[in-house]
Amino acid sequence: MNVLKLTLAAGLLSVAACSTATTTSGNNEPMPTPDPRVGLGAGMMNAAEAVSNLRIVSRTQPPAKFIGSTNSDMAFTGKYAIQGNYNGFQVWDISTPSAPVLTTSYYCPASQSDVSVYKNLLFVSGEGNSGRLDCGDQGVKDPVSKERLRGIRIFDITDISKPKYVANVQTCRGSHTHTVVVDPNDRDNVYIYVSGSAGVRSADELPGCSNAQPETDPNSSHFRIEVIKVPVANPERAAIATSPRIFDNLAAPPQHGEAASDIVAMKKSADSSRAAGGYVASLFGAERPLPNGFAKQLLDSVAKSNGRTAANGADSTALRTNLQSIIDKMFSSGGPRRGPDQCHDITVYPAIGLAGGACGGYGLLLDIKDPMNPRRIGAVADSNFSYWHSATFNNDGTKVLFSDEWGGGGAPKCRATDPKQWGADAIFTLENGKMNFKSYYKLPAPQTDKENCVAHNGSLIPIPGRDVMVQAWYQGGISVFDWTDAANPKEIAFFDRGPIDSTRFTMGGSWSVYWYNGSIVSSEIARGLDIAELTPSQYISQNEIDAAKTVHYEYLNAQGQPKMVWPPSFALARAYVDQLERSSCLGAGRVASVRAALSTAERASGAQRRDALNTLASQLDGEARSSCDGAKVQKLAGAARDLSVTMP
Repeated sequence: MNVLKLTLAAGLLSVAACSTATTTSGNNEPMPTPDPRVGLGAGMMNAAEAVSNLRIVSRTQPPAKFIGSTNSDMAFTGKYAIQGNYNGFQVWDISTPSAPVLTTSYYCPASQSDVSVYKNLLFVSGEGNSGRLDCGDQGVKDPVSKERLRGIRIFDITDISKPKYVANVQTCRGSHTHTVVVDPNDRDNVYIYVSGSAGVRSADELPGCSNAQPETDPNSSHFRIEVIKVPVANPERAAIATSPRIFDNLAAPPQHGEAASDIVAMKKSADSSRAAGGYVASLFGAERPLPNGFAKQLLDSVAKSNGRTAANGADSTALRTNLQSIIDKMFSSGGPRRGPDQCHDITVYPAIGLAGGACGGYGLLLDIKDPMNPRRIGAVADSNFSYWHSATFNNDGTKVLFSDEWGGGGAPKCRATDPKQWGADAIFTLENGKMNFKSYYKLPAPQTDKENCVAHNGSLIPIPGRDVMVQAWYQGGISVFDWTDAANPKEIAFFDRGPIDSTRFTMGGSWSVYWYNGSIVSSEIARGLDIAELTPSQYISQNEIDAAKTVHYEYLNAQGQPKMVWPPSFALARAYVDQLERSSCLGAGRVASVRAALSTAERASGAQRRDALNTLASQLDGEARSSCDGAKVQKLAGAARDLSVTMP
C-alpha cells in the first residue's frame, strides 16, 4: 500500500448498496449474469456476500487488541498463517481451515508489518516514523530519535507461541516491504531485499543516510535497495551487506494523470472545502482538499516554527500562502523528473534465477543468480500504469504479471467509470530475457465509490498445466483468474462483500490472498482472516483441485515463489484428461477410453498396473503428434509413465 498517496487520497473520497442476501454460483455453471457483486448490501461483519466457484470455509475476526488496526500481508510456515498488522502480527493455526485458532498475537506497532519466514526466523517490516525499537505504542515524537525503528525486525519463532525479538536492522528509508532470498549455494545465510519507500531519515538518527542525489553523493540513499545478510544460526549478527543500484539510468516513466470523473469530483470537493475554510492545493494535475489530519500536522508545524504551541490565525494565513510550495516540495525532487528510486515489491523466483521488481514507475526484470548482487536485465514502463506494485511469475518462468496500485490502495478505482487498463494487471511473456506485453486483467465487477479497490497481492494456484492465480482487490474482494493464454485472461471464481459503509468511504477489503496447501487464505484489512477453497465448475474440475492439493509447501512467503512440483498421482493424470476434454484436443471417445484405462490401472497392482500404465503412455506418445495440444498429451503420457514407476 502506498502510504503517502493514501494519506492524501483519504480526504478526497466520499452508490449506495441494496442487496442483503448471499449469492452463490453452483457447480458447473458459467459465471453468473448479471454479476451478483454489483449492489451488495453494506456492513462491517454483516455485509452481503457474493460467491462463485468457491466455498467460504471460515471468517475469523481479529483479536481485541488488533480490531480497528489494519491487517496487512501474510506468510506461512507449517500449519500456521502469520498475519501482519499495523499493531504487530497474529499467528493462526489453520490446520483445521474451518476453525482457525489464534496461537499468539504479538503487539509491536509499526507500518506495515509485512512478514516473511525462513526456518525458525520471522522477519517484520517497519517503515513509519512512529515505530519503536521497544515495541511501545507511545510513538516517537522527536524528529530525530534513537528510539525509532525503521527497517527489519527479526524474531526467533522456534516456539511460535512465544516469539522472541532477537534483532533488528535499521535502514535509511525503512522497510515498506521486503523479500527473503535463499541462495542454494549458501546454507548458512539467508538474504533480505529491503524495499523502502519513505523519505530518507537524518544521518543524525542513522549514520550513513544521505538525502542527496547520487550525482552529488555517490553514497546517496536514493536509487538503491538494501540487501541484508542474516546468519541463520546467529541472526543477531544480521547487517546490510550490499546496496545495489538497480535503478541507474532509467528515464522518467510516462503517466496517465487522473480519470476524468476524479477531476470533476475533486474540483467539486475542493470548492466545497475552500468555501468552508479548508486547505486546498494542486497535486497531480488537479485541485484537492487536504485531509483534516494532514492539514493539522502542517498547521502545527507552522505554529511550532513560530514559537507557539497552538496555531493561531497568523499561522493559518502563513500555511495558506505557502501551502502549494510545501506540496510541490513534498512530491518533487526539485530537479528534472527522474525514474523510480525505490521498489514497492520484489518477487524472487530462485528456481529460474530471476526476480520481478515492481518499482513505482517501472516493472524490472532482475538476475538474482548472485543473491548479494541482483542485476537489472530488463525494464518496462506503461502510461496506463500509475504505481507498479507487485509481480508474479508463472510456474515455468515464461510469463510475468505486474499489478498496478493506482490510487495507492486507498481509493475507489474499480468504479464503472474507471478505465479497464488502469489499476489492473499487465501480463508479459518472457522471451530471450525480454518482456513482451500481451494483455491487461482487471476485476470485471464494478465497485462503488465507497470501496477502496485496485489490483493487489495474490499467488499462483497449483493447477497442473495451467496458469491460475488468486488475487486480492481490497474491497473488490478476491478474484481467481486463468492467464494460461496470456492475451486472454479470464475470471473463473470470486468472493466479494458489500462496502463496509454505504454512506461514507471506509478502508477495508482483502489486502492479500494466497493459496497454501489446499486453502485460499485472505487477510481482510478490517474484518480479520478469511479462508476459502475451490469448488468444481466448468472452469476447474475436481481432478484439477485434487491434483493441486498434492503440492505441499513447508513454508511460503508472499515475495518468494517456490517451484511447484506435482508428485505422481491418478488425480494429476485425470486433470490433464479433463483439460484435453475442455479444449477438445482429444476426441470424446478417446477421452472416455483414457479415463477407463486409468480406472482399470488404479484397480490393478504390481506388474499388471505397471504394464497398463506403460501401454497407455505409449499410445498417448503416438497420439500427441496429431492433437491440437500435443504438449498436454505428452504431459498426460508422462503422468501415466511416472505412475507406473512410483505406484505399487
